[in-house]
Amino acid sequence: MSKKKKFQMPSSYTVLFLLIVLVAILTWIVPAGVYEYVDSTASNLQPIPGTYKVAAQNPQGLWEIIMAPIKGFSDARDIALFVLIIGGFLGIVMKTGAIDAGVAAVVRKFKGNETLMIPIMMVVFALGGTTFGMAEETVAFYAILTPVMLAAGFDTITTMATILFGSGLGCLNATVNPFSTGIASGFAGISIGDGIFLRGGLLIIQLTLVSMMIMRYAKSVKENPKNSVVFATREADYEFFLGKNAIKGEAAPELTSQRKLVLTLFGLTFITMILGVVPWAYKFNINIFEDATTALKNIPVVGSALGEMVPLGDWWFSEMTALFLVMAVIIGKIYGMKEKEIVSTFVDGARDLLGVALIVGISRGITIVMSAGGMTATVLHIGETYLTNLGKIPFILFTYLFYIPMGFLIPSTSGLATLTMPILAPLGDFAGVSKSVVVTAFQSASGIMNLITPASAVVMGGLALVRVDYITWIKFSTKFLGVIFLTTCAGLIFGALIG
Repeated sequence: MSKKKKFQMPSSYTVLFLLIVLVAILTWIVPAGVYEYVDSTASNLQPIPGTYKVAAQNPQGLWEIIMAPIKGFSDARDIALFVLIIGGFLGIVMKTGAIDAGVAAVVRKFKGNETLMIPIMMVVFALGGTTFGMAEETVAFYAILTPVMLAAGFDTITTMATILFGSGLGCLNATVNPFSTGIASGFAGISIGDGIFLRGGLLIIQLTLVSMMIMRYAKSVKENPKNSVVFATREADYEFFLGKNAIKGEAAPELTSQRKLVLTLFGLTFITMILGVVPWAYKFNINIFEDATTALKNIPVVGSALGEMVPLGDWWFSEMTALFLVMAVIIGKIYGMKEKEIVSTFVDGARDLLGVALIVGISRGITIVMSAGGMTATVLHIGETYLTNLGKIPFILFTYLFYIPMGFLIPSTSGLATLTMPILAPLGDFAGVSKSVVVTAFQSASGIMNLITPASAVVMGGLALVRVDYITWIKFSTKFLGVIFLTTCAGLIFGALIG
């Protein structure tokens, strides 16, 4: 008797293309419509409430389906290029070993006080998640931290929780993560800096609560090993990680002065990006960067040599792309890489994120088909009719709940952002909720799903490395997810009320 094949979730590319087909079919069914816009010549159209009108049907056929990803990639080329360039930048930084050495140094520093190491390491991983979406990069650290946790008297699931919740909360509450906040903000037509204080506040609150919960659990296991949810495999885990079968491999690289300089430049790059995208002038009436740029331009010869610089606070994808490109070269040269090594490493890093760039184009194609078929305005009209009547709080909570199953269907945060943000962000205008709060709802829902979804290589890879089964992780993480869910809802309500 032949065994039945287990169902496997199709890739994000297939899911997104099937959604293009589905949307094209809907353009034959859903009535078309149009809105009047505040500025019909603007790149980001803002519909005027109450101006919806039924329009002639424009159903999309096979040719439009095929061309949708191509047009989508062209339409989102600035975001796609940024993704590729930052991939090259991360490739060069990882090649230096500075990230690995920095984390290993933190581990050694807290040897003997591993309980305190839990929140420290969570903050380190959260900073990576909140800035550049550190996720897959954490997989290597499971092998480094697990022996330390076991030697301290903890268990393997403590390692899993420390790393996954640390980086996961950073991604969930991303402040300037270009792959979630950046792309979502771009399609919402707002600055990546909008809503940064709400997301930062939620990150601090959730990191504090979750780290305290993990520390309490780890302490209870140390005092009584039977409190461990993986007590049944405790002896086998000790033998595997600390005995003769301990993980073999190269030791963590040394944190040399050269790698310290790389880490400093790495941090300064993201600090510069933050300064560049926060709307200091028009949002906070802080003109220091405009004044400094003007002063530089007025210096004879120097001003002309520097060219038409864009002041910090007015940056967007083009300026951020240039920043990461320049810093990739600088870091490569400081580390002593030759020209060919810099180029090849950069290309390899960009190649690793080519899939993300393609997802941006394909998912953008869904919006193109929807807009061409006149569906976008109709969906907005439905939202204007029903969602706005719910009020601010029901609207933002509904948006958050909507994104949770969508995060399972489309695990890619960039794909989910480009698919939905052009629709839901304008609905926030109708409901009186800031677009930045809608962006926060999107990434919070997508982030919480990525802590447990079996479609995530980070979740399943981490569990495999610490030798914990998936069901055990689900049972263990339930109370943590409950805290994250409730605090997120509270934060979204607060953001909706003050936004």
